[in-house]
Amino acid sequence: MDHRTPSYRTFGYFINEILQDKIENIFNNINHAIFNEEHVDLQHLYIDGSKFEANANKYTWVWKKATEKFRYKLYEKITTEIEEINAEIAWSGVQITTNTEYVPDYLNEIVEQLVLLWDLDTSTFVYGSGKRKSKEQRHYEHLTTFCQKLQEYIQKIEICGPNRNSYSKTDNSATFMRIKTDYMGNDQLLPAYNVQIGVADEYIAVVDVNQYRSDMDCFVPLMEHFKQTYGFYPKYPVADAGYGSYNNYIFCEQNRIEKYMKFPMFKKETKDKKYHEDPFRAVNFKIDEQGFMRCPNDKAFHFLCKKM
Repeated sequence: MDHRTPSYRTFGYFINEILQDKIENIFNNINHAIFNEEHVDLQHLYIDGSKFEANANKYTWVWKKATEKFRYKLYEKITTEIEEINAEIAWSGVQITTNTEYVPDYLNEIVEQLVLLWDLDTSTFVYGSGKRKSKEQRHYEHLTTFCQKLQEYIQKIEICGPNRNSYSKTDNSATFMRIKTDYMGNDQLLPAYNVQIGVADEYIAVVDVNQYRSDMDCFVPLMEHFKQTYGFYPKYPVADAGYGSYNNYIFCEQNRIEKYMKFPMFKKETKDKKYHEDPFRAVNFKIDEQGFMRCPNDKAFHFLCKKM
């Protein structure tokens, strides 16, 4: 038999390819064996998390809000371009419809119609200095460029998804967030993951990796991960004030989980005298007999609308 020492490539292949989808099952199986032997109390779960920098370039960020802003500016450019084209093809009786928003397929359809209408041959297009492009070629190139740019913006927004506002180009799963160990010392946003750990009787019972910047958004996914692993929710999840939120309290109430999480303003509202004595804070305004809030100048506040 061959008893040669395996190379590092063998171990790397086994870990990255063979164990990649099974490592969590191994972790859970080991936990079940230990918990049954040690009679671990899984009803009391102590939760905390930390942010770990991703193995991604620090200057390859994509911001969803900026992308959406650029996309709407592109819509305006497309509308202007179509209006110019309509003025030039008025002789044909063809009228291209303008919209407030556009999709790449619609722009491709417009390009195809113009190619037929103008009988364009892209092989005759001219490029370089000293060459004068025709109006038809310029419109064709503008619409083609707009279509490519629009497709790029759509793809970026889809990668971000509905629950985060940024990602890294070199690691699309990483979200830009502030982490405690910023070695550059300038409080810079870095691509990272928010790792949550739940401990029961000094044993790590559950681990979850999230893309959320805030710990309070990680609480419900961790509880769902715990239930998926053990078949029930912990009765007493204990966490700091960073996890306290209205949504998390409602989740606990609906699933009969005791709420052992302070809300973020707990310490200030219970121990800070200046906070309670400041007459210009809304929480300290007096309520009159009609139920209206009144400021220190005795001006009443009337409800106008509720922001959605």
